[in-house]
Amino acid sequence: MKIYLSLFVMIVLLVTAFVFGSQNTDTIMLNYLIAQSEMTIARAVSIFTLLGFFFGIIFCLLWRLVSSVRSHRVD
Repeated sequence: MKIYLSLFVMIVLLVTAFVFGSQNTDTIMLNYLIAQSEMTIARAVSIFTLLGFFFGIIFCLLWRLVSSVRSHRVD
C-alpha cells in the first residue's frame, strides 16, 4: 500500500510540474558568480529542483553512512 501511495504522489507531482512548465514560458536572466544566462522560468525551476533533489539524496546517503560507522564503533 505504501508503494501505491508513493507512486500516486509522484504522479501528481509530475503532472503539477508539467502544468507549471507549460504555463511559464517567460524568460529570466540568471546571474551566477562568474557568468550569466537567459532561460525560461520552467527550465530554471527544473534545474534547481533537480539540484535540490540530488543534494538531498547525497546528504541522506552520507547521513546513513556516518550513522552506520558510528554504530559499528560503539559495538
